[in-house]
Amino acid sequence: MDDCRCSAHAPERVAERLTAVLRIETKGRGGKCVTVVDGLPRNAAFLKQLASELKRACGTGGTVSAGTVEVQGDQRDRLRAALRARGWTVKG
Repeated sequence: MDDCRCSAHAPERVAERLTAVLRIETKGRGGKCVTVVDGLPRNAAFLKQLASELKRACGTGGTVSAGTVEVQGDQRDRLRAALRARGWTVKG
């Protein structure tokens, strides 16, 4: 089963132009706020590299989880600028 190549486990292709959705979450984080970038392709290598760039742009920590990138704090303005610089459409 380690050689499974079915489409259910294949990484999603990354399009040139994406629409990213920004939102703030505090639930389950002890009252602390994180900015979530959603609407991204489920491609682990792409998400890891994007998270690294966004964390560096904001000067904070963060993580990748289930097709989203989470960045610590309310970073919507910085993330919006960084994502638009890539040519993406940003909502939220």
